[in-house]
Amino acid sequence: MPPMSRVHAFSDDALGDLDAVGVVERLQAGEASVQEVVDAAIARTEAVNGELGAVAYRDYGRARNEARNPRGGYFAGVPTFVKDNVDVGGMPTMQGTDAWTPYVAKKDGDFARMYFATGLVPLGKTRLSEYGFSASCEHPRLGPVRNPWHTDHTAGASSAGSSALVAAGAVPIAHANDGGGSIRIPAAVNGLVGLKPSRGRLAQDALMRQQPVRIVADGVVTRSVRDTAAFYREAERIYRPLEMPPIGDLTRPGRKRLRIALNTTGLTRGADAEVTRLTEETARLLEELGHTVVETDAPVPPSFPDDFLLYWASLALALVTGGRASHGRSWVRANHDALTDGLARHARRNLHRLPGAIVRLRRSTRDAALFFDKYDVSLTPTVASPTPRIGHLDPTADYETIIERLMDWVTFTPLQNVTGTPAISLPLATTATGLPQGMMLGSGFGHEAVLLELSYELEQARPWARITG
Repeated sequence: MPPMSRVHAFSDDALGDLDAVGVVERLQAGEASVQEVVDAAIARTEAVNGELGAVAYRDYGRARNEARNPRGGYFAGVPTFVKDNVDVGGMPTMQGTDAWTPYVAKKDGDFARMYFATGLVPLGKTRLSEYGFSASCEHPRLGPVRNPWHTDHTAGASSAGSSALVAAGAVPIAHANDGGGSIRIPAAVNGLVGLKPSRGRLAQDALMRQQPVRIVADGVVTRSVRDTAAFYREAERIYRPLEMPPIGDLTRPGRKRLRIALNTTGLTRGADAEVTRLTEETARLLEELGHTVVETDAPVPPSFPDDFLLYWASLALALVTGGRASHGRSWVRANHDALTDGLARHARRNLHRLPGAIVRLRRSTRDAALFFDKYDVSLTPTVASPTPRIGHLDPTADYETIIERLMDWVTFTPLQNVTGTPAISLPLATTATGLPQGMMLGSGFGHEAVLLELSYELEQARPWARITG
């Protein structure tokens, strides 16, 4: 097997090999200053970004200013990045596209306001695939975001830049969001923890809240379960949704033994042989830990994949047809990639089917509730096959090729976006080529605590590989 082209920035500087909670503890103990931590993160980002292509916009001056007088919050002084599809005051929001001239947001959006209230210090914004439509960020002009475990492979998407930087050690935690798997997929291929929360769990920007089916959820990618748990604990202190159970302060595995539904057949195709075997190994680990695992089918009707694709495509159509009104003279429709254009065409040709698709997709929330009356947790692979090489999901290829490959790879993740239920990807497996392979756990609406407690247990039982190992 040829040597892997790994890229990372872990060193003996102020960040060391610490996760975000570890950085907090170091700062609170006086073993490092916020300025030292922020400077280390900036140096690390610059060391790896040339090979990874993960950064969309730098604002190191702001970060250094905040380091001199950090705001309050548990994560006060911990460096981070924000994905370039939410507004951060003073930074441009480009959504991963060349279709208009960059504009600077006048103020923080609702999510960024909540995010920074935890004390996190933004270094800038990270790259995503155009509008977040593809599961691989491969920009025709800027090039791809590369996987730090092997730079010939994609870092996934759409939260590609955030995930690549966290995996490579530039920052310990970064913002991500997920409309079809975009927290969980890049977490899976970069060896990270990625929790897509329940619909409404965190504050969201207005654009995300106004969708007919609210498929997008914001969150974070991290290297440890405790970082993810700590983030949701702190976010809950700032923004508390009353319609669902609190997550609270979770620091250890739960005691309850769970009934777990195993599925490797997906929505459009089954997982390939290697990924199926790795998922079954995870199921056996869960059984060894005392849980009950039962094989099941996905709780969706046969119409679900086509309905989801049409709804997803309708978002592209709305962006394309409304671009001139939103962005004025700087709008250049021809600058879109083939995937965005193809999705818009698909929606336009099938608009008569869209109302029925929306009705059926909304109905899946009921189906999920019935499913989780029988089972505590679902287990699937996060993606159906190992991480593809750069070019496999090239957005400039013909639309039919791209969409077939895309739907086959991400067949497991869209369900929770539609149902609004939470799901977490954990780096519990490694392929024969040495790349991380995520395993996905889902649960009922508002039951993130179940997933986090089980994730703690799995992390202790099977600690995941480190990029430096």
